[in-house]
Amino acid sequence: MSVRLALLRHADTAWSVEGRIQGRCDVPLCDAGRAAIGAFPATHLLKGMRVVTSPLARCVETAALIGAPHAEREPRLAEMSWGAWEGQRLAELREALGEPMRANEARGWDFRPEGGESPREVLARVRPWLQELAAPTIAVTHRGVIRALLAAATGWDLTGKPPAKLDWQALHFFTLQDGNPTLERLNVR
Repeated sequence: MSVRLALLRHADTAWSVEGRIQGRCDVPLCDAGRAAIGAFPATHLLKGMRVVTSPLARCVETAALIGAPHAEREPRLAEMSWGAWEGQRLAELREALGEPMRANEARGWDFRPEGGESPREVLARVRPWLQELAAPTIAVTHRGVIRALLAAATGWDLTGKPPAKLDWQALHFFTLQDGNPTLERLNVR
């Protein structure tokens, strides 16, 4: 049985606007993020879909703003843990850490922030939930989860540029077969 899954990244927070890594830090939406998601043009695409959200406040509030204030909270949809790097900027980490950071990023699926989790571990955490889905679902989640599913669906090894530029204020549709994602459409507004 195949199931349709739409992924939506949470609206902006002060940290995302500043380019800071949020990870598991529970940063709330900023006013600009609330306004942007309040004007989200694709809510008609969500009719007939169950809404599930990461338990982090930025996702719960995003779900409420798209019309699902009582969306089920699913811990497996939480953002990738960035450990000691949460609150920092990726560009600054690259500059400070130099070659070890480049080597870590070149590991793709096995890239690991200090004290955090790898994209491979994110997918391993999310995959059982994908296998449990039995009805069309929209998941309000995070960049790390969306990137892991995109990589799994396209064969991207998470090194270099992704196979498509993602619009973080759009829906990304996948078809699931036994929990395995196939790319349907990206950047749907």
